[in-house]
Amino acid sequence: MPLLLSENPESDSSSSATAVVVLSTSVAVCGSYVFGSAVGYSSPAQSGIMDDLGLSVAEYSVFGSILTVGAMLGAVMSGKIADLFGRRGTMGFAEVFCIIGWLGIVISKGALLLDLGRFSLGYGIGLLSYVVPIYIAEITPKNLRGGFTTVNQLMICIGVSVMYLVGTLITWRILAAIGTIPCVLQVLGLFFIPESPRWLAKNDRWLDCEAALQRLRGQSANITEEAAEIRDYTESLQKLSAARVLDLFQRKYAHSLIVGVGLMVLQQFGGVNGIAYYASAIFESAGFSGKVGTLAMVVVQVPMTMLGVLLMDKSGRRALLMISAAGTCLGCFLVGLSFLLQDLQVWKDFSPVMALVGVLLFTGSFSLGMGGIPWVIMSEIFPINMKGIAGSLVTVVNWLGSWIISYAFNFLMNWSSDGTFFIFSSVCGSTILFVYKLVPETKGRTLEEIQASMNPFTAKK
Repeated sequence: MPLLLSENPESDSSSSATAVVVLSTSVAVCGSYVFGSAVGYSSPAQSGIMDDLGLSVAEYSVFGSILTVGAMLGAVMSGKIADLFGRRGTMGFAEVFCIIGWLGIVISKGALLLDLGRFSLGYGIGLLSYVVPIYIAEITPKNLRGGFTTVNQLMICIGVSVMYLVGTLITWRILAAIGTIPCVLQVLGLFFIPESPRWLAKNDRWLDCEAALQRLRGQSANITEEAAEIRDYTESLQKLSAARVLDLFQRKYAHSLIVGVGLMVLQQFGGVNGIAYYASAIFESAGFSGKVGTLAMVVVQVPMTMLGVLLMDKSGRRALLMISAAGTCLGCFLVGLSFLLQDLQVWKDFSPVMALVGVLLFTGSFSLGMGGIPWVIMSEIFPINMKGIAGSLVTVVNWLGSWIISYAFNFLMNWSSDGTFFIFSSVCGSTILFVYKLVPETKGRTLEEIQASMNPFTAKK
């Protein structure tokens, strides 16, 4: 996905990315970096926090998991807040909670303030996990939308990786203080980027919509066709009654809902958070160095996510998803086979290497597509009148799945290490069939075209 800054204003406005689109995306994905840094913070900070504050393992487990509880609350409210206050306003609102959360951790003297800070941080990233990909999808040209939206996942990976690496060098309080920097950068950057034209259109601010679209596409670009398409589609939706939660379960939205929720369920129940949160323990159980294995994961996931960004608008969503799911399926199978060989006392010298290869294959494959593409598709398939409610539901499902897997993983491993990964492998394998049968190709199509094809009744005037 070459980021070609538009030099020919007379050319098709949707063929290249202007400086304003690049700047707006960069500001938005500061929130993605905050998301990643919040998730990655608890692992390197664990020993320091437990030693300095005298926390038990159970107390630290509460600290780690309460982030997900806060994120679920933020996700429940994310769609409504984004519809009421706009995409920019919601990002700024979320960062206030993130800054408060990081500062609460910095000054904490005991478990209570530590947990409240972590909960506040979780609430903020719950909002950001919805609004960032939605905003990027609504501002970018159709032929570049996939790649730009996937930068969201790339920045999450970078945030996690930086926390892993920097956290080994500095104290947990300084690490938390550093976490506020991207929050402040996003708040400042929001003053220099436009609001989503589609959100402005939804709120009958047509002049502002056209001004924002003109700014995003270039001052000399011809936006007539794109503006007319947004107007026609928005006006047709406004003839429908105000959206309610139960409306989402009508037959006309069934395809979009099944795809959005299904991808999030399959993403989480494929085992990603079990592997990410407990990678070191997995390596050690398999007889491999935890530190070396974790470092190898960091080395693999960022380049593979970058490759996914580059391929998104070339190969399309469906192909990348199926390749990614196949890789995660094989990766989990290899890890499960490694544990099975250990139990059978066969190839004991080879099985640790097989576990390493399996985890790295899973991590690289997940980063290539399954990590980011479900969020891209979620931002594309729901009509603007249902996007807030649907986006909240899909995001909550994602966070709920994250909590279930991260909580149940140790119990599953105690039950059967090889069985756990064979189950994950089966889920990843079923993802290939799900994508092949139900997920549409959205590459190179406007949001209005995608939503009209998936929800044909909403397109009727």
